[in-house]
Amino acid sequence: MQTFISDLKQQLSSWTPQAQISDYGIVTSVFDGIVRIAGLPNVSMSETLLIETDTGNVSALVQNLEQDSIGAVMFGIASSVREGDRVRATGTVFSLPVGADCLGRVLDPFMKPLDGKPAPLAQDQYPVERTAPGVMHRQSVNQPLQTGIKVIDALVPIGRGQRELIIGDRQTGKTTVAIDAILNQKNTGVKCIYVAIGQKQSKVMRIVQDLTVAGAMEYTTIILASASDSASQLYIAPYAGVTLAEYFMDKGQDVLIVYDDLSKHANAYREMSLLLRRPPGREAYPGDVFYLHSRLLERACRRNAEHGGGSITALPIIETQAGDISGYIPTNVISITDGQIFLESSLFNKGVRPAINAGLSVSRVGGSAQIKSMKKIAGPMKLQLAQYRELESFSQFDSDLDPATKSTLERGKRLTELLKQAPAKPMSTGAQVAVLYFASKGYLDAVPVVKVREVEELFVSYLQNSEPEILSAIESGWSEEIEVKLRDAIEVFQSMQQ
Repeated sequence: MQTFISDLKQQLSSWTPQAQISDYGIVTSVFDGIVRIAGLPNVSMSETLLIETDTGNVSALVQNLEQDSIGAVMFGIASSVREGDRVRATGTVFSLPVGADCLGRVLDPFMKPLDGKPAPLAQDQYPVERTAPGVMHRQSVNQPLQTGIKVIDALVPIGRGQRELIIGDRQTGKTTVAIDAILNQKNTGVKCIYVAIGQKQSKVMRIVQDLTVAGAMEYTTIILASASDSASQLYIAPYAGVTLAEYFMDKGQDVLIVYDDLSKHANAYREMSLLLRRPPGREAYPGDVFYLHSRLLERACRRNAEHGGGSITALPIIETQAGDISGYIPTNVISITDGQIFLESSLFNKGVRPAINAGLSVSRVGGSAQIKSMKKIAGPMKLQLAQYRELESFSQFDSDLDPATKSTLERGKRLTELLKQAPAKPMSTGAQVAVLYFASKGYLDAVPVVKVREVEELFVSYLQNSEPEILSAIESGWSEEIEVKLRDAIEVFQSMQQ
C-alpha cells in the first residue's frame, strides 16, 4: 500500500496540466438572427459554424471575435436555435457552389433555387470573401460595354471592367437603366448577374418576366434577397453575386453585375452591426461601412491576358434622398467607383427619360473604351448640350434673343428630345452614331420638336433596310469616306420625306 501511495505521489508531482482545446462551443444568447457563443478558441473570422438544434443544423457566419465570446449571424431558420445548443466549427470559410448551371435561374444568396426548378449543378466551390486581383493582374479599361442607351453610350460610356454608379432618388428609373444594359448584352457573350437587395418579390418577378420575354434570361442569373428576408441574407447577397461573377471571369469570360441597391445593403449591415454591439458612427453606421462596399466593388476589374483575361463590370445602384448626392453612403460609393450616372427627379417629371443629368454624370475611364465613331460624334454633342442647359436657364428671363442663341436653344431642344428612349428598346451602336450625327450636324433643325423621335425611327429604319453596310462600317471605325456615305444617305432620306 505504501508503495502504491508513493508511486501515485510521484506521478502527480510530474503531471503538468494541459489545456484541452475543443472544436465545440455553446450558444449563450440568441436575438434577431444574432447568436453569441462561448468556447471555440480556434475559430476564425468569416468561418462557417454549424449550430446543432432539435430540428437540424443551422449555419452561422462568424462576424465578431471577442475576448470571452463569438458573435455570429445566422442563416436559414433561426427560430429553432436555443441557449445551450452545441456549436461546431467547420474549419472552412463561408463558400458557395458555383457553375454555369446557375445561368437562367432565380437563386437565393446561398445558390438555392427560388424558381421551383432543381438546384443548379455546382462545378466548383468559391469563397464568398476573396481578395481582389492585384495591380499586376489587371489591365486598363479599353473595351466598350454597350448599354444600348444613347445618352449613356455617347456621354457617359462604360468599359468592360469598370465600376459605374447609378444614383438618384426613388422612382427615377435606376433599375430600368440597369435592366436595359442587361438586355443589350444579347449575342455579345457577356454573362449578366442581377442582385436584388431588399427589393419586393413582385418587382423582381416582373424583371424576370421581362428578361424571359426578351430572351435575356439565357445568359442572366437573378440573386434575390427580398425585403422580407433577414438582414444577414441582405448582407451576403452582393458577395454571393460577385462570387458567381468571379467564376465566369476565371474562365476568361466577361460579366456584367448589377447591385440593386447598395443603400439597402448598408442598412442591413448597420442593423447587423448594432445587434452585434459594434460601436456606431456617423448616422449609426459602423466605422467599417466604407470597407463593406470597397472590398465588394474592388473585385470588379479587367484581367490581363497573362492572368486569364475576363472582366467584371459592376453597376452598383444607390438611392438618394431629395437628390442629395453628398450623403454618407452616396459619397462613399462615389469615391470607390469610376464614375456615376445621376438620374434627376425634375428631368423625370418633365418626361425626359432616361432622366440622366449630363452635367453631374461622368465616366472617368470609359472614354478610353468608347468606339472611334462615337467618340468623334459625342465630343461636340456634349458641348452643345452643355451650352443649351446654360442658355436655357437664362433665356426664360429674356425674350429678346440674338439669332445665334436661338439657334443653340433650338438645336439643344432637339438633341434633348432625341436622347429620350423608351425602356427595353436598346439601340445598336451604329444606329446611335448615325442619329446623333444627324442631329448634331443640324439636319434636324427644321423638324418640329414633337416630330423628332418619329423622324429618328424613320431614319433608322431607312438605314437598316437600304444602307445596312453604313451601320456596319460605323461600328468598325470612322473615316472621311464613311462620313461622306452617311451624309449622302441623310440627303437621300430627306429628299424622300419631302
